[in-house]
Amino acid sequence: MSAQPKEIRLDDRHPDIEDTTETVRHGLAAKPKKLPSRLFYDERGSQLFETICEQPEYYLTRAEISIMREHAADIADLLGPEVRIVEYGSGSGIKTRMLLEHLHAPVAYVPVEISRSALLDSVAELATRFPDIPLQPVCADFTQPLRLPVAARSPRRTVIYFPGSTIGNFETKEAIKILRQMRAEMSDGGGVLIGVDLKKDSATIEAAYNDAAGVTSEFTLNMLVRLNREIGTDFDVSAFRHRAHYNPMAGRIETTLVSTVRQDVHVGNEAFSFRENEAMQVEYSCKYSLDDFAQLAAKAGLAVQQVWLDADGQFSVQYLVRAPAV
Repeated sequence: MSAQPKEIRLDDRHPDIEDTTETVRHGLAAKPKKLPSRLFYDERGSQLFETICEQPEYYLTRAEISIMREHAADIADLLGPEVRIVEYGSGSGIKTRMLLEHLHAPVAYVPVEISRSALLDSVAELATRFPDIPLQPVCADFTQPLRLPVAARSPRRTVIYFPGSTIGNFETKEAIKILRQMRAEMSDGGGVLIGVDLKKDSATIEAAYNDAAGVTSEFTLNMLVRLNREIGTDFDVSAFRHRAHYNPMAGRIETTLVSTVRQDVHVGNEAFSFRENEAMQVEYSCKYSLDDFAQLAAKAGLAVQQVWLDADGQFSVQYLVRAPAV
């Protein structure tokens, strides 16, 4: 008999218009201007990101999928039976399906995703594919502390799943904060299963964020389209261009939207001026060596227990546990 309820209840904590407006106002007032990458993910943004993942230059998804294809059964064995999987930024859930197929009597799958449409689409497909796994979707910003839904059965272990190298979108201080949040939410005996992109030659990295088809550019600019529609800003989208550059000293891709003209953008009654060629930061994509990431995890009270690599050593999936008390 299926353990899946006939109707899946969505825990909807999507940020409201006032929250988004204040975030944009604060970001445009900053020096330099900066908007958070979570604003990329409306319905169109989520669709465009899935298309980015299919581009020949975007090695990250192919490498991570190859790791999951080869090692998902080993990962499931390591996690053990009766696990609860809490996924941050679940998106389309391709890699998630590979994991769920191998888990032993999982207690629940809790996808946390800010794009309501992407979340509902993913859950609908997973409900059909995995009718015996209780699904507890949460529409929320995973960078904020979460109140996880209560599972029908008590899990032996809660594992936070964070694929796709999304941890790289955060500067060091923010990344440590999120890892500490995961450490708290997984509780005793839990773990973090996380995708981490690795350092490699600059040309390969830069190409991944500047695909020849221009999908990444459209994805980045869609943030402005979304803000104009949802909160009434008046960005002239045609007067901005996408720029993604690898900073080898910082070990990260720095993605900006560059104003090609001098212009004012309004948020409500407030006007924010852009200079010609002024860049607004919209995303970082940090790359790590294995030692770099182990040190980052240690600052959050976590220790690397296991690492899986793709055949070319471009990407890693890592399992973190609570570091022993000193």
